[in-house]
Amino acid sequence: MRKLMVFNQISLDSFIADSKGDMSWAHKQDAEWNDWVASNASGGGELVFGRVTYQQMASFWPSPQALQSMPVVAERMNNGPKVVFSRTLEKADWNNTRLFKEDPAEVMRNLKREPGQGLVLMGSASIVAQLAQQDLIDSYQLVINPIVLGVGKSMFTGLERRLPLKLSSTRAFQNGNLVVSYERA
Repeated sequence: MRKLMVFNQISLDSFIADSKGDMSWAHKQDAEWNDWVASNASGGGELVFGRVTYQQMASFWPSPQALQSMPVVAERMNNGPKVVFSRTLEKADWNNTRLFKEDPAEVMRNLKREPGQGLVLMGSASIVAQLAQQDLIDSYQLVINPIVLGVGKSMFTGLERRLPLKLSSTRAFQNGNLVVSYERA
């Protein structure tokens, strides 16, 4: 059975975006960080998005700016298999993307039974909360950014119970980012 991991950048006060949906605060560039991002992106697996995150990613990663500034990550994002959950999208044009309009929890149960590498859910706060509520997320890899937003968008809004987790790894970076990985307890 394939595993589902959430990968998200968060502020110190645990928001994935500010109150206007902006995530520019999460994009730091330095050699150490860029090397880790490229290595992490090479891990494989099928990428999973909600509509909003999908549209943001699909508009950026095929761009000349992305291809020039982060070619390894851009190649992975553009050519790897992807899933998008949306009730409103009519089609998903980004290369190698499957569009699902059905209940994300039911679809994810089926995706996890498919053969292949793991699944990586990025951004997509409402999808994270829905899948966490159903115990479908196996691990979380969170990049804690050294910034406090005060208000913003949480990936756990609507979660109706506690999720006990255990720490599996940490790594600190010179740019102030801290990567923490948790698994279900």
